[in-house]
Amino acid sequence: MRLISVVTPCYNEEENVMELYTQVKRVFAGLEDYTYEHIFIDNASKDETVSILKKLAKSDNKVKIIVNSRNFGHIRSPYYGLLQTGGDAAILMASDLQDPPAMIEDFISKWEGGFKIVVGVKTKSEENPVMFAVRKLYYNLIGKYAETEQIKNFTGFGLYDKKFIDTLRQLKEPYPYFRGLITEIGFERAQIEFVQPKRKKGITKNNFYTLYDIAMLGFVNHSKVPLRMATFIGFSVAILSLLLAIVYFVYKIIFWSQFQVGIAPMVIGVFFFGAVQLLFIGIIGEYIGAIYTQVKNRPLVVERERINFDHDDF
Repeated sequence: MRLISVVTPCYNEEENVMELYTQVKRVFAGLEDYTYEHIFIDNASKDETVSILKKLAKSDNKVKIIVNSRNFGHIRSPYYGLLQTGGDAAILMASDLQDPPAMIEDFISKWEGGFKIVVGVKTKSEENPVMFAVRKLYYNLIGKYAETEQIKNFTGFGLYDKKFIDTLRQLKEPYPYFRGLITEIGFERAQIEFVQPKRKKGITKNNFYTLYDIAMLGFVNHSKVPLRMATFIGFSVAILSLLLAIVYFVYKIIFWSQFQVGIAPMVIGVFFFGAVQLLFIGIIGEYIGAIYTQVKNRPLVVERERINFDHDDF
């Protein structure tokens, strides 16, 4: 029997982990040719999530738990969980049930058809329409300007063959943009469209900072366009400033007594140039920050404990 590793990152999801566990177990009960392990990697939850998971692990050895020493964020923890899998393939799905467990069977079917990677693409969503539109705009932007192909409307939900996971282990990425690595590494890929259901219990742990973090990580890792924009805009503004200066000079000579330049253009210009400079200093800072993270080469996460693995004494 082939082993499928299901990886679920979670943080304060006490209302959802039991239901997710039940649905995944029900799916694999109908897949007689496969066995599975369900790895929950918890980002130091402050609610009863870990307690619920430990009860599940005590009654079912297919449930494996990694508890991080602190909250290492939504980028590093899921990636680390994938690296701990031992199956012939790994499936990454969120703990909020917005990644439908029923799609596991479709993923496996495509995988058995020869695809090393099978991803779930949400063409529609029952979430806030404004947020879905903003996400869609981001996917379109990064898809247009990235140096490698990007998968639109994709959050990481999918199946990944052992060969792909082994390749990830060789990269040693301290702060990976996982969605971009999929296309950058290659391998045969299939896409399955689905409608993302609305979160029924609990509240999302994403906020403006976490969404901005992953958005900028995508651009920094896969595009030099923001840096080159600084050069292009600087050059364009310099030419525009020179032309305006010439126009003002000629106009003043022709209408010396009537035309008063005033201080307003100068104030507006100073604020405009200041804003442009701060914007691109920030963009440069993002790239420098990414380099700094790579140079430090800190571990993805630090574990506090793990349960039901072959060796619990890590």
